Amino acid sequence: MHFFYNIIVLLAGLLLRVIALFSPKIALFTQGRKNVFSILKKQLTSNDSVIWIHVASLGEFEQGLPIIEKLKESYPSYKILVTFFSPSGYEVKKNTKVADLVTYLPLDTKSNVMNFINATRPKLAIFVKYEVWPNYIRELHKREIPTILISAFFKKEQLYFKSYGDFMRNTLSKFTHIFVQDNNSKTLLDSINYCNTTISGDTRFDRVSEILQRDNTLNFMQNFKGNSKCFIAGSSWPEDEEIIVEYINKNESNLKYVIAPHNIKGEHINKLKKSILKKVVLYSEIEHTTINSYDVLLVDTIGLLTKIYSYADIAYVGGGFTTGLHNTLEPAVFGIPILIGPNYNGFKEVEDLVKQKGILPIINTLEFKEVMSLLLSDKKLFNETSVINKNYVINNTGASVQILDYLRKLL
Repeated sequence: MHFFYNIIVLLAGLLLRVIALFSPKIALFTQGRKNVFSILKKQLTSNDSVIWIHVASLGEFEQGLPIIEKLKESYPSYKILVTFFSPSGYEVKKNTKVADLVTYLPLDTKSNVMNFINATRPKLAIFVKYEVWPNYIRELHKREIPTILISAFFKKEQLYFKSYGDFMRNTLSKFTHIFVQDNNSKTLLDSINYCNTTISGDTRFDRVSEILQRDNTLNFMQNFKGNSKCFIAGSSWPEDEEIIVEYINKNESNLKYVIAPHNIKGEHINKLKKSILKKVVLYSEIEHTTINSYDVLLVDTIGLLTKIYSYADIAYVGGGFTTGLHNTLEPAVFGIPILIGPNYNGFKEVEDLVKQKGILPIINTLEFKEVMSLLLSDKKLFNETSVINKNYVINNTGASVQILDYLRKLL
């Protein structure tokens, strides 16, 4: 099976080069990997001690961030190397100050793996959540380099737990230790006789809990919101916006609205603005206007959403009608009701909070209107929903402490 896996990876690399001719995103994926080894050669020396953290994309980076920050603080003599699989993560975080070096991860071919590990010589390798690359894991194990998987989340549908999943089970067995999010994940690992496991929870809770310690003040939000209640839609997609805009256009209350779309390109923002019948202002226009006279604020920039959530009375998190739900923990930490689209399977924290009724899924405009009406009119329901979300975050912090205690024994 290992032989066939290597053939598949090689063919995938060739296919991606062809697709890159027609897809800008895949072009970033392939072009970005061309200079990885020259970058490593230029920025690392044989005297450097490296801690390597690999993440798939932006969400996994945020998941690993509490660990990365503490390692950088506690071990200043080590160089922190962060690798990304996805362009959407790398392009946003390539200049982050929490790492000494950020690159793409070369594809999991035997030659790439040998060249990468020879160039980096990591003292410790940390993979986040789902990232299990057989050739990398096997070579790290062969060289007796401690290799840890953190915030892992397993389901019985995964290949590891199928009768024909020997190859991936064998790969999983090469990890020195696996920190899982929940008891079900540990039970599944026990079923395949992997016992080097700790239930630590999800490091993202530690990450979002730190948000409350920061200064989240935004003067433009204070001026815009005033004494009104404020609804904030974060990372919205067109399918989300269609429902939200219809509600805005038909609702007669003095509710203030903020929409921070996933797509902030001018064409989309202008189309969205024209669809709203109430007074709308763009974030890029607020310096030239009296913002508190507007009903709707469209955020046509990135990097502000977390702080904006701190002004929400009700939040909507986008992606639940399309490719995948965005981060619900960022608004949850502020203790507010959260609405989402119907597709949330595989997001443990969302599944938990839907069961507890802190997150409320909707499937159409009518349900959205009904849920909004209930939350705005029933103070008891509003408060109960808010407390559920706040307590859920508080009760699930602490994963980073357990993981770091273990890592200190390896360094």
